Amino acid sequence: MSIRRQCRLLHIHRSMLYYEVSDETAENLDLMKKLDHLYLEDPSAGSRRMRSYLSRQTGKATNRKRVKRLMRKMGMEAIYPRKRTTIPGGPSGIFPYRLKGLKISRPNQVWCADITFIPMRRGYMYLFAIIDWHSRKIIDWELSNTLDLSFCLDCLKRAIKRFGLPEILNTDQGGQFTSEQWISFLETNGITISMDGKGRWLDNVAIERFWRSIK
Repeated sequence: MSIRRQCRLLHIHRSMLYYEVSDETAENLDLMKKLDHLYLEDPSAGSRRMRSYLSRQTGKATNRKRVKRLMRKMGMEAIYPRKRTTIPGGPSGIFPYRLKGLKISRPNQVWCADITFIPMRRGYMYLFAIIDWHSRKIIDWELSNTLDLSFCLDCLKRAIKRFGLPEILNTDQGGQFTSEQWISFLETNGITISMDGKGRWLDNVAIERFWRSIK
């Protein structure tokens, strides 16, 4: 069967077969590394302030739209107080924060997990790590070149096999942690789910401090 015929049956344009996703240029990758370091220094900075930081650092003007696009690709968002107009919960896959006022006195009582962007010599990777809130010990970690859920789940299963089940697992409200597969696994194993408030990086401060140290 010809390619033209196959595309017609699948209702897709023939040009899609020849489309290749273009990688970021070396210049953009360098800017992304700089943005990552700047974001650790000032997580409240938006695209305007980041552009100013980059301009001072590189000595040349940087287009704000370019900075905004790269920040969006890296999952960076300025942290600042917002109006609480929506209360998360219900069938949306978002759970309440359960660590406020909780006395954490033993290992395996609370684990927290998160994903961060790691700049490499050519490109970047994503690092997923699980830390025990009581001991501040890294229970397990995994690197991936995509944000697919599988590498997070594989790491969590491996950690449970080595150290046993935690009572509570705290994460942010990222797409991986609100997915049906992730939530189903935790509930099946009797693990209480806790999630940071939106924009509340302090709710998961143990893992955020680790990111700052490792970077």
